[in-house]
Amino acid sequence: MIGLENAQLRDPWWLVLLALLPLLVWLRHRRRAYGALTYSSLPRRSAGTWRLHLPFYLRLLALALLILAVARPQAGTAHEENLTEGIDIQVVLDISGSMAAEDFQPKNRLAVAKEVMKEFIAKREGDRIGVVVFAGASLTKAPLTIDREMLGRLVDSVRLNSLPDGTAIGLALANAAARLKNSEAKTRIIVLVTDGVNNRGEIDPDSAAAVCEGLGLKVYTIGVGTAGTVPVPMQFQNAFGQSEIRRVMMDVEVDEKLLQNIAERTGGRFYKATDPKTLRQIFDEIDELEKTPLEIKRYITYREAFEPLAWGALALLVAPLVLALFGWTAEP
Repeated sequence: MIGLENAQLRDPWWLVLLALLPLLVWLRHRRRAYGALTYSSLPRRSAGTWRLHLPFYLRLLALALLILAVARPQAGTAHEENLTEGIDIQVVLDISGSMAAEDFQPKNRLAVAKEVMKEFIAKREGDRIGVVVFAGASLTKAPLTIDREMLGRLVDSVRLNSLPDGTAIGLALANAAARLKNSEAKTRIIVLVTDGVNNRGEIDPDSAAAVCEGLGLKVYTIGVGTAGTVPVPMQFQNAFGQSEIRRVMMDVEVDEKLLQNIAERTGGRFYKATDPKTLRQIFDEIDELEKTPLEIKRYITYREAFEPLAWGALALLVAPLVLALFGWTAEP
């Protein structure tokens, strides 16, 4: 879209001639051209002398347009080339049963984590993001993509108890690393969100961290949950064989030492989130630490735009003759 910011005058020095226009007006009105012996060919019904001056001012305006035309106004169309090298990010989310703990009131841990992840994804324009979920097994929920709307819907669809229960941190980390292995992005990171201790999976976390280190992947680890016992909704069958939800107080331990070792080994950072506000702050900090460098080249293609001015000047030059033909003005 062409805007005023993309307009220019190729030969602006012609505009100096516009300074002559006030002088011409002064000379016009200084002349005593309309004395007692000067007669006008205007009809007697004229209401004043303004019609005598109308041809002069039309030609004066035509001269102004011609000066602007020879100054060569040009309109530019801007073209932008985005040279940004996006970051490839794998978000790894724990969906084990303990993520149902209700210490992140008014919602549980998983619901808050999903909300914060969606906010994080929405801000990462230009980056490819994938989502891996895990419990006792690991599942790629979304491959690397820039479709943030689709990612938001997939994150919304994440549910507890959709995988065998447990916490397979090593397996999930290896899965995310495999997704980033062939990436050609300059920066590749993993954001691991968990609230437990590794107790499942064929791959131990230390081996998975070694793979990430070897591939040059940076891992940010986030341990979520408050210390001590927390209420966790559990499904039971009552005496009548009906399913019901009961809240059981459980002591959910986060293996902070393991998460710290993974982060330090890969050049990332470990964070501890004990409430929704802290979790948001952590994702905001990661967002700031891993900013995508923005580089845009802007090109402007100019085209000549003097033609409307030239046609307008021609119309103004002809106008006095037409007006005189119909008796509206006197044409000297």
